[in-house]
Amino acid sequence: MAENKGHSTQDGGLPAAESFRVGVRVPPFNPEKPGLWFHQMEAQFVLANIKSDETKFFYVIGHLDPQYADDVEDIIAHPPATDKYTKLKSELIKRLSASREKKVMQLLRHEELGDRKPSQFYRHLLNLAGPGVPEEFLRTIWTSRLPASTQAIVASQSKRDLAELAELADRIHDVVGIQVRQQIGVQL
Repeated sequence: MAENKGHSTQDGGLPAAESFRVGVRVPPFNPEKPGLWFHQMEAQFVLANIKSDETKFFYVIGHLDPQYADDVEDIIAHPPATDKYTKLKSELIKRLSASREKKVMQLLRHEELGDRKPSQFYRHLLNLAGPGVPEEFLRTIWTSRLPASTQAIVASQSKRDLAELAELADRIHDVVGIQVRQQIGVQL
């Protein structure tokens, strides 16, 4: 190793710290949220100092499960001359993402509070709805899926924005939960 002004260097004369490369840790692919998976991959590429579009392309196709690779087989078999990774990313997201209409229908039909806190449920609906869905529409769906005791209080707070209402609903949810647990304890 050569010395350069007191800093150790490697073969190309770069300081050793600059030439060190971190391995890419590929997260499990999530077909429900391919955009999120690509954000995770891009964070790994930054950590590993991978900037080449072609290297990113080959990392992704090398780690895609066969069933999802089938969805972009045309791009894998015949990649564009430039922007291979960008094309693969955009097409995989487009082909696997549910249509906007399907997401709105899911909001209307299937989504329930379940064991989530109201704020978690709100963020889930917000994510599912995506941009462009009117806040009043989201407010109506979210409020209608809350327990009746919470709905009454939330409905009286029409001037607050949804994020504030979600925090209020969490506090109500916590208090009601404590009361229910206390009642169950008394009955036992």
